[in-house]
Amino acid sequence: MPSVAFYTLGCKVNFYDTEAMWQLFKNEGYEQVDFETTTADVYIINTCTVTNTGDKKSRQIIRRAVRRNPDAVIAVTGCYAQTSPAEIMAIPGVDLVVGTQDRDKLMSFVRQIQDERKPVNAVRNIMKTREFEELDVPNFADHTRAFLKIQEGCNNFCTFCIIPWSRGLSRSRKPESVLNQARQLVRSGYKEIVLTGIHTGGYGDDLENYRLANLLEDLDKIEGLERIRISSIEASQIDDAMIRVLNSSPKMCRHLHIPLQAGDDEILKRMRRKYTTAEFAEKIAKIREAMPGVAITTDVIVGFPGETEAHFENGFRFMQRVGFSEMHVFPYSKRTGTPAARMEDQVDEEVKHERVHKLIDLSEKMQLSYAKEWVGRELVVIPEGDPKGTKGAGWVSGHADNYLNVVFRGDESLRGKLCRVRITEPGVNDCRGELLGVEEDSPAVALRA
Repeated sequence: MPSVAFYTLGCKVNFYDTEAMWQLFKNEGYEQVDFETTTADVYIINTCTVTNTGDKKSRQIIRRAVRRNPDAVIAVTGCYAQTSPAEIMAIPGVDLVVGTQDRDKLMSFVRQIQDERKPVNAVRNIMKTREFEELDVPNFADHTRAFLKIQEGCNNFCTFCIIPWSRGLSRSRKPESVLNQARQLVRSGYKEIVLTGIHTGGYGDDLENYRLANLLEDLDKIEGLERIRISSIEASQIDDAMIRVLNSSPKMCRHLHIPLQAGDDEILKRMRRKYTTAEFAEKIAKIREAMPGVAITTDVIVGFPGETEAHFENGFRFMQRVGFSEMHVFPYSKRTGTPAARMEDQVDEEVKHERVHKLIDLSEKMQLSYAKEWVGRELVVIPEGDPKGTKGAGWVSGHADNYLNVVFRGDESLRGKLCRVRITEPGVNDCRGELLGVEEDSPAVALRA
């Protein structure tokens, strides 16, 4: 049996794409082996280019694959492959470069290389691509939540971001294709589907009279689907139609990840974001009114060029007022080729480091504050496996619809089921709870308990 090994760098969309590529190999009779410990016939490196560090790490992994088996087919895909194919082709031992499109042709490229042993650069101009690349993933290893990619690309061109140049402009998956894939995932036993994409909230921008809110309404009608979660959405894309769906659908998870990036209007403008702090706060207030108890998580970039101490303190106070349930905090990292990398007033690394830690401390306080609100209340949790460090010790953990990670007494038989759990103890990374019962065929409305 021929073997393939994968190494994935970067975001959740890349991990989805890797799962999709694995399906292509699986259908051709390949077995998947561990990248680090087993010699493979084919190595697929799915790269990241969001930072200069991502490029460097991608090159390191490519060279590692070449060393592991110089006779293997070494194929490189993903964002770095899309933006810098010639750079990658120059690495000795690389056989194939495919960017962020044409991965449905991957098997024919691999066969061609095995027959001819001639390197292939299959990267095309992503900016000319207007069709969504259909790659299904019928099941996910070690996951009780299914991911469903509905969108690709981005039209925003924020000054710090290279992604539009690596992923192209926004493209939406056809609604019927999304719904068919969702039904297949439900038939495979998944009770929760996470909708994902590069700019998920942009779904429908290229469709006629059909937006993300329409898709959510149609997904809500799928029998057996208990939870619908959006991986990430921009504040500017949460319109009144979306608010109505959040309010009316019992299947929509009480968790939205809404990137803020900066809490100061001057910095937001320099980033070329499409909202002010006042508009962002107003949108959050509307969401909380429509969906009481909702967890709002966010991304924040610290030390963007020109960020003064006053800008930072202004942003800090704004984040306190909003009261996120968690913040993912990143120091600004120069990305060659972006407008921000050429801006003057780059912030000192030590200053960034200090500000990052202040915001991480704030995030942990807000996480604990949100968790405390749920003590004594019931949530429905879908166990995903053993909590870290407790393997075989009679504990399970999983996420509630509001994305609190809950640890409670139980065994492997609960995995993937809807468990009613009372929260007994709050925590920053996870909460403790006690199992009250299992909903074998639970109606979705139980998730609003």
